[in-house]
Amino acid sequence: MLNLDHIDLTISGLQAHYRNGDFTPAQLVAALNAKADSLGDNPIWITRVSEAEIAQYLAYIDSQGQADLPLYGVPFAIKDNIDLAAIPTTAACKAFEFTPDDSATVVAHLIAAGAIPMGKTNMDQFATGLVGVRSPWGACRNALNSDIISGGSSSGSAVAVALGLASFSLGTDTAGSGRVPASLNNLVGLKPSRGLLSCHGVVPACKSLDCVSIFALNVDDANQVLDVATAHDRNDPFSRKAHFANGPRYYRAESQRRKIGVPDKASLEFFGSSEAESLFNHFVANTLSIDHDVVGVDFTPFLQAAKLLYEGPWVAERYLATLPLIDANPEALLPVINTIIGGGKHPRAADAFAAQYRLQALKAAADAVLADVDAVITPTNPRAYTIAEVEADPIALNSQMGYYTNFMNLLDYAALAIPVDFFANGVGFGVTLFHHAQRDKDLLSIAAQLQNRLAIPPGSGHSPFKVQGQTTSLPPSTWVDIVVCGAHLEGLPLNWQLRERGAEFVARTTTSDNYRLFALPGGPPARPALLRDADASTAIEVEVWRLPADAVGTFIAEIPAPLGIGKVELADGRWLSGFICDNWGLDGAKEISSLGGWRAYIANAG
Repeated sequence: MLNLDHIDLTISGLQAHYRNGDFTPAQLVAALNAKADSLGDNPIWITRVSEAEIAQYLAYIDSQGQADLPLYGVPFAIKDNIDLAAIPTTAACKAFEFTPDDSATVVAHLIAAGAIPMGKTNMDQFATGLVGVRSPWGACRNALNSDIISGGSSSGSAVAVALGLASFSLGTDTAGSGRVPASLNNLVGLKPSRGLLSCHGVVPACKSLDCVSIFALNVDDANQVLDVATAHDRNDPFSRKAHFANGPRYYRAESQRRKIGVPDKASLEFFGSSEAESLFNHFVANTLSIDHDVVGVDFTPFLQAAKLLYEGPWVAERYLATLPLIDANPEALLPVINTIIGGGKHPRAADAFAAQYRLQALKAAADAVLADVDAVITPTNPRAYTIAEVEADPIALNSQMGYYTNFMNLLDYAALAIPVDFFANGVGFGVTLFHHAQRDKDLLSIAAQLQNRLAIPPGSGHSPFKVQGQTTSLPPSTWVDIVVCGAHLEGLPLNWQLRERGAEFVARTTTSDNYRLFALPGGPPARPALLRDADASTAIEVEVWRLPADAVGTFIAEIPAPLGIGKVELADGRWLSGFICDNWGLDGAKEISSLGGWRAYIANAG
């Protein structure tokens, strides 16, 4: 039997083991199953996949080979509200159990990439809870201290990875279920942008808000699983395509100083835990501020939006997700779950619309905060409670755990939890980075830099820390600088074409001494033509405007022949996109190079 203490369970670690012939995937699976047997007193699993059932997955990867499968032989765990073909799905409610014929779309993508499902994990019933104790299978215990909550609702998925029973796992995250357990168990927890990972084959909690989440040992692994699992799915009406700038090429360890927001002191809340407060303040002062510019932000709109999730009508979605069971057999649900979800029967349509109006106003205010920063960082969980404390006060303490997480999907943001320190009792303390949807790769890149500075071994310490983000990709630009030389200059007739697309003035400068300027026939409006000539000795006055990248195409489409966009050399040596003209377009044009620019020509002509 393999000694798992000497095995690197990160994705890159396993790939290296397999290339070196250290062991086979079948041998690894056998060792992981033996370890799971030894941890049977911790209710991590609801259903484990038997060796006979795993045989089909091993046969598949053997037929394909390691070179063609990015997740070849990588074991993973699946939260038991996500379907795995031929294995029961319970959502931690025996009366709800069914056996799907097909795997959830996201699971199917991972299996096709070579990953091996090890089983279905314990969870807070119907994904309603952030504590990990609301399950008929028992309270899932923290991987680092068995007296402390594991966090939920994706409790078993987090603990399985933290204890070295899987390399990564899938959870779901509607209110923080993919981030709170990651923090408490010293893991990375990625809550992707809504819709990037298909929810087809996932038992809904709040169908309009749900996300499949990823627990991983490091940021590299979370990024790789995201790349494999991301795909638009027509079977999921909430699915959406990834923006190109959120694609595989754009993950790296951040190397630039960024402007990072943290909640102002009035907004920070640790519910009496001076230790958690000290851990967060220490991280901001001694890690975050080394590489980034930290600014306080008004957290009020985020906190007000968070209250809508359970105090507003969205709980009605949880009620719909449990029909008809909750009406026909309410005793099948745990009492605390029945109390919470049962309240969803009462909101009126008017309540839903009023809450939507309120949410829209809060999102406008929250988006304005994000406009001034590259990311916001908060504590993930405000403190760590014991299992006994939560069982004694299940609703209030659960609510406190969502203080920094409940608003995320309501406001349509991407979020990433990373470990940064430990409580004195041994469990993890983490922070969460968030920003607009489709900024997942940007968040992962900032997190890679922070992880490299902290160098914390993941989970319960069975895998080593590795330097993250070792790629050469450059971050995508969300802006494009455009050089204009004529009617698009500030105050001139076509400048509105830039401004209506959100362009911002950057600078007034000149080209290098290699250009000629011509006044084209026709109009209005009158237009110039800029021509590069190696024999010229004239610099032409131009302006640089910064245009949103997604508006560049429509701007170029409005440019009439013989003009177009090419590269223009500025006086400082930079080459930027800008207006140019082909030689054939100069028939009938008048050279005005000696005037040094279009404004001078207009003044002279007037």
